[in-house]
This record gives sequence, structure tokens and C-alpha cells, in this order.
Amino acid sequence: MATAMETRELPAIGERVHTFGTAAGLQVAVVPRPGYRKTYATYATHYGSIDNRFVDPASGETVTVTDGIAHFLEHKMFEKEGGGDFFDDYARLGASANAYTDYTTTTYLFSTTAHVFENLEVLLRQLTRPYFTPANVEKEKGIIEQEIRMYWDMPGDRLHSNLMHALYREHPVRIDIAGTVESIRAITPDDLYRCHRTFYHPSNMRLLVIGDVDPAAVQETVLRHAEAAGPQPPIRRFYPEEPDAVEAERVERRMPVALPLFALGFKDPAAVRAGTDGQAGLRRDLVTGLMWALLLGRTSPLFRSLYEDGLINDRFGAHFSAGPGYATHVLSGETPDPAALEARLTDGLPTVPFTEEDLERKKRRELGEYVSLFQNPENLAYALNELWFRGIDPWSYPDLLAGITLDEVERRRREVLEQAGRAVSLILPEGAA
Repeated sequence: MATAMETRELPAIGERVHTFGTAAGLQVAVVPRPGYRKTYATYATHYGSIDNRFVDPASGETVTVTDGIAHFLEHKMFEKEGGGDFFDDYARLGASANAYTDYTTTTYLFSTTAHVFENLEVLLRQLTRPYFTPANVEKEKGIIEQEIRMYWDMPGDRLHSNLMHALYREHPVRIDIAGTVESIRAITPDDLYRCHRTFYHPSNMRLLVIGDVDPAAVQETVLRHAEAAGPQPPIRRFYPEEPDAVEAERVERRMPVALPLFALGFKDPAAVRAGTDGQAGLRRDLVTGLMWALLLGRTSPLFRSLYEDGLINDRFGAHFSAGPGYATHVLSGETPDPAALEARLTDGLPTVPFTEEDLERKKRRELGEYVSLFQNPENLAYALNELWFRGIDPWSYPDLLAGITLDEVERRRREVLEQAGRAVSLILPEGAA
């Protein structure tokens, strides 16, 4: 049964969000932007590259599919039976379309200044009409194989890929999102239909529309064109138990770069055991973000000393990501002396002093970045979809942020740095000694 339109007022940031659901379980959100010239829409499924072992709802069978199939399926969902593709449909209607796959989500999107509802109808049709044949699947393998090889030749991508391989022994997060040349060669049309049937059910998806649109008109369009799918139980997914220890403590590769690329990664099994979803997961994310801002933000004493000594540039930074069965901290950037940088980080990260004043300043900055999300539809859509699929109320962000204490941040630092699992990935210049 479809759910009625609900409106959420967000007075702290001056926003209003409208939500409703379809009878098949699709959840829809509309963020009105009066006077905004461009409309932006995303249709996302809670299905990413790590979801390679699950129970097929149709058969009850536990299946394991090959690495890279979520990304492969994303590519194939633009192809139409009878020839042509959905890119042509969007182009005829004046829209720009794209899609991307990450570890936990696949997202399809368009942006347009005209024919909003016609483009929305195309988006709704596109994801309900898969078309896979032995011939078109074989053709796609060649295309994606070239894409994989291209990424392997990009130093930044290789830096991250090598780090994840070094940090993780069992979890599929260690495998590139596109898979490997060998893994994609095993994909069949039946595999793709099975994954589409399982993960592209409306109850596993989210539609978001941002722009100068009438929420009631969006609702009417969605309900008129939404898939009349039967109910499906929650998808059961399985992830291997990841040991705390890393696969390798160091991995190096030589490539055509001017300066060495450095990445220091930490596994965070404590965060995995505590759970990365829900409001507790969001609070941990916020505490962690504040911790890294205090440790390596532009105004931190450690960042300033490393910068002034020429060991990092202004693009050096820290990033935390977490999902089912994994949690990873990555510190990365260019450096002329990887060994010296690693030593300084090892010595400095546990000792950087935190103050209440510094924390409050970082919290104000973090709140400002949250508010600024609403001015950038692409970033807002990415953030909202990720939080929704993790069972998180995105609008609780300001209140959770305000309640974080300095003691929480200090405890989080000890928790992260005292865990043993860490690895270094280096991309070194070719021909250097």
C-alpha cells in the first residue's frame, strides 16, 4: 500500500523535505528548490560491489556471484531491447544522465533544465527493463576490461587499490569495484538477471528529486509509472569474517609520477563490531571526522609542521569509510620522503593536543559543511542515499554533532591508533633510487 506524502520541516537549516512510498516499497524524497534552474534526480539501489553472497529471494538458495557484477549490471541497465540505449532517450529530452557503483550502492541519475517529468519517466522505466543476451554481455566484457586496465594505469587509483588489498584478507572490499579482468569474464546473462531480480526490487531502492518541482506532481508521476512488483522479504547478505591483522604491512609500485604517492591505512575492527549503521553509526562517523579534523586539519599543529617541513602539500588529508563488515581510515597525499612522513605521523598522531575551543570550532565548520550540502544537489544526493541505506535519519545530524564531547574524541583516537591493523601503500617514481 502506498504511503501518504509527509513533510519534514528543518528550521535549523531552512529546508523542507517531502517523502512518500509506493505500494511495492519504493521510498521517494523530494527537496523543493524554488527558482532553481536545474532539476537533479537519483534512483539508487542498496547494492554495491561487496554484495556478492546473498539469498536469492526467488529460490531461497544462497548464491555467490563473481566480483564486479554490480558495476557490470550498472553498465548494462542503459541498454534497450530492440537497439539503442537510454542515454539517447535522456539526450532527446535535454537531460544529462550518468550512473556509478560504489561498495554498497548503485546510483542512476540525471540533471536537466527541461522536460523534468518526461525524464523522470525514463528513469523509472530504465531500471525495470533489463535486457541481457549472451552477445551483448560478451560485448560489454571487452568494454569493462578496457576500463579496468585504464584504472590500473592511474597512480591514484592504484595507490588506493593496493592499500585495500594490503589491509584486507577476506572481505570483498579488498577487490576493486569493477572486479578483475578474470572475474568479469565469468559473468552470464542469468547472473545479471538474478542480481537485478534480487537487488533492483523497489523495496531496496530510493528515488530522490531535487529542484523547482511540485512534490505532488512528482508523486503523481511516480505512482503512475512505478513498478507493480509483489512484496519481497529483506535481502539476506553475507560477508566473510575479517581478521584484525592485515594481509601485508607495505606494498610498493613504480609508476610515472613526479613525487611519491603515500597512503597510510588503519583497519577499525572496533567500529565493525559496534556496528556501522543507525544513529550510533552516524555518531561514530561524526566523532571520527572531528578527530581527523583536529589531528590533520589545515590549522592543526601536526599538519602545519609537516607542511612547513615540506613533507606534505595542501592536498594531504584523512578519510574514514565504513560499511557492512569493514571500516577503514586512510591518510594520503604526495610526499618527497615517505619514510620520514610515516615516522612523523606515527609519533605525532597520538600526541596532538585537543582543546574544547578547537573542538567547538571544528563542530561549527562541520555544521557549515552539512548546510552547504543542500546547495549542491550531487553531493546532497550522495550523502542522503548513503545515510538512508544505513538506516540513519539524516536530519538528526545537527543535534548529534552538537552533543559530541572532547572525551568522546579522545577515546576514539585511542581506539583507532591502538588497533594493530595498519598498512602503507606507496607509488614511487620510475627510475628513482
